Amino acid sequence: MTAHANVLLSGVVGSTAYGLAHAGSDVDRLGVFAVPTVELHGLRRPKESHVTTAPDRTLHEAAKWCRLALSGNPTAMELVWLPEELYEVRTPLGDELVALRGCFLSAGRVRDAYLGYAVQQFRRLERRGDGAFSADLRKRTAKHARHLKRLCAQGLELYTTGSLTLRVDDPQEFHDFGARVAADPSAAEPLLRRYETAFAEARSVLPETPDEGPVEAWLHRVRAHFFEAAEQGWPAAAPPTD
Repeated sequence: MTAHANVLLSGVVGSTAYGLAHAGSDVDRLGVFAVPTVELHGLRRPKESHVTTAPDRTLHEAAKWCRLALSGNPTAMELVWLPEELYEVRTPLGDELVALRGCFLSAGRVRDAYLGYAVQQFRRLERRGDGAFSADLRKRTAKHARHLKRLCAQGLELYTTGSLTLRVDDPQEFHDFGARVAADPSAAEPLLRRYETAFAEARSVLPETPDEGPVEAWLHRVRAHFFEAAEQGWPAAAPPTD
């Protein structure tokens, strides 16, 4: 990833972070950037997300990433729970964001987001039918199944402990599950029902609402930093180009 001056935090996410990558897997990157503060006061709002392929990279503007994380979005939350070696850009403001990761969490939003994403994966599997489909569709079905199992396990961990471990303990278990579901999509339903019950019966350590105060204060520091840079004539940090 090109290290733009206004990228605050970025790293490798997805299957590499989960320990589920195989030969030929895409390498997905996610990051947070800040637009120059003066651009927030113009006639048109700056673009909040930049997505590219080759390389596969998604960058969210700081405020948008915070809104996603506050909603419990599993993909956004990965960025602040990465193993150290997977970070590619870390700035002081990015380190502050990692330190604030607990402030984004709340019981209901984590439960609804992770289980909700898992249900979406299950609905995709249901549409696969009885397994009589092409090798490519089987491959995609297995991938959806692995994501379903991962989202359930990671969501329950975050819900009950307040911590998120991205790398799975036994990658082969996830690959085997994917293969079973690719052959028979209905095989995913017992796992989903088991986790729905587990969430319902578990006691969460998370608060009812996220702690938005420190998040708001962090955003103010970001805006002040990039405003002062313009005022003092520092090199302009243009938003990343697609």
